[in-house]
Amino acid sequence: MGAALPLYPTMPPIGAVLRLRADGAPCTDASPHLAAVCVLLEGALRKGLRRPLWGFRRRDYWHCLEQLPLGEGGSSLRRASICTKALTAQGRGRCFLRSALQGKVLAVAMQQLAQSPRLLEFYDPSGSILANEELREPFLSLVLVLMEVDFSLDLQNCSFLDESWLLPVSIMYETVPCRALGMVVRYVDGRVIVIEVLPGSQAEVDEVVLAGDVLDEINGFSLRNAYRGQAGVMLQKLKGQPLSLRVLRWQGHNGEVYEPLLPYLEAVKEKEPYFQLQCGPRRCNKGEKRRVQGGRLLYNLQYLGRIGVGMFGGKEVLQKAIPAVLESHVAPREVLFDVKETEILVQEKASPKVLFRHCYPAVSCVGRCLKTSNVFAFCVVASPGSPKGSTFDCLVFASSSEQECEEIIQRIAAGFKHTEWFI
Repeated sequence: MGAALPLYPTMPPIGAVLRLRADGAPCTDASPHLAAVCVLLEGALRKGLRRPLWGFRRRDYWHCLEQLPLGEGGSSLRRASICTKALTAQGRGRCFLRSALQGKVLAVAMQQLAQSPRLLEFYDPSGSILANEELREPFLSLVLVLMEVDFSLDLQNCSFLDESWLLPVSIMYETVPCRALGMVVRYVDGRVIVIEVLPGSQAEVDEVVLAGDVLDEINGFSLRNAYRGQAGVMLQKLKGQPLSLRVLRWQGHNGEVYEPLLPYLEAVKEKEPYFQLQCGPRRCNKGEKRRVQGGRLLYNLQYLGRIGVGMFGGKEVLQKAIPAVLESHVAPREVLFDVKETEILVQEKASPKVLFRHCYPAVSCVGRCLKTSNVFAFCVVASPGSPKGSTFDCLVFASSSEQECEEIIQRIAAGFKHTEWFI
């Protein structure tokens, strides 16, 4: 997946502070010195923190900051305390530091903390910066230097602060009202990972979201710590409305894989062996001829016929069923094939007549015969109410190319896998 990002910048932290001031330009999330400055501030706030008594929660600097009076830095404290994307004390503390830097209130907060004897009791004077007067003054002077720097940070890009100071590239994706965006996602430890952008979908047309990206927000509502299916539920409630999605790119600012995302991508790869990171928008080959109907891209296929396969509808039956249909020499029918979010719909090419439609719960398998690279088939429940149990039919189609055939198979397979979600 590419080289891992360094966990911390190599420049000495104090040098990074001076370099930020010398640059003159506003400091953004892409600044190579920002993480080093934040590491310096966090290290100073943590240094000398007393360990709590046995049985109490582990103490972090946020537990001190959250007790500060809501004075001049109150807005930054409130933002951190109600942040739904930061689930830990470390994440909330980092959220506060970023907000305080941007709002130029960090010096005030540090002065308040240094002048609060009750909060300083959390620190050991012998090992602390804040509780040691000789060390505190140089630190506060350094914070004042930071107040001379203009920060232009995306404060909503905070979903990975629990894990790292390095933040992903954050993109706002605005799109028109539509029935479905056309993305397949997988939920991994509370994060919504895009594993496929469906061909011909609104998401593919917009050319913003890539396979491997994280969906972070929908219309301002956080998807951090999302439950399975939450993105789809939210989009259903917003049906017919313009959408604004915050997308976290799988590539970091240096173009490599964003390191904190690696465990999630590895988990996806374990469940989806064919999953691949998408480096750029996918465009259809010029040779592929498809029809747009109702805002959807349909496949031009040949329907070769159907055959009953009995009471077993596993993929093993395809190796016999497909040749049996081909050997029947039934005249093929030109059809339009639509792989929808909840069903497969096939209609005549020359008319709007629907030949059949099958919802995904009725699909038992999909695949192709090894000897015919551009022919595929899927099995569906034919007679669920039969006395001896369900029976299955195998429907066979021919596509224009092996690539298109494989694309359709993957889309159908994604449709009936209950571990994946369309949005």
